[in-house]
Amino acid sequence: MEEQIYQFDKGLPGFEEYRKFALLDMGEEPFSYLQSIDDMNVSFMLVNPFVFYPDYEFELSDPEAAELGIDDQVSVRNMVTIQEPLEQSTINLLAPLVLNPVKRTAKQIVLHQSSYQTRHLLLNSSLSIHRKEK
Repeated sequence: MEEQIYQFDKGLPGFEEYRKFALLDMGEEPFSYLQSIDDMNVSFMLVNPFVFYPDYEFELSDPEAAELGIDDQVSVRNMVTIQEPLEQSTINLLAPLVLNPVKRTAKQIVLHQSSYQTRHLLLNSSLSIHRKEK
C-alpha cells in the first residue's frame, strides 16, 4: 500500500491537518478514492477528469511544479460529489488534484481566473448513462 500513499504538504483546503492520503482504486475506472491515513472517516471520491471532459486543461505554474517535484510524470484527479438522482452528480474542475506518481507528492490547485467551476455536471450532454432495467 505504500506505493499508493501521497504526501500533501499543506493538506487539502478545509482539511489542512491531514497530510497523508492513499489513492485507492475502486475497480471502477475512472473512479478512485482518496483516503486519509490519519482519519479513516475522511475520504473523497475522485475521477479522471479527461474521461468526462476530454478538453479539460489548465497550466501548472513553474513554482507549483517545482514544489511537487514534477519533471515529466503527472496525474490529475478531480473531486466528485454524488447526487440523487445520479445525473445531478458534479465534478470540481476549478480545483484539480495534481499528483506526482514518482515522488508521491500531491497538491490541490485552485485555478484562479478560470472559467471552470466547482460544480460541473459529471455526465455532461455528450455522455449518457446506460442502466440495466430489472
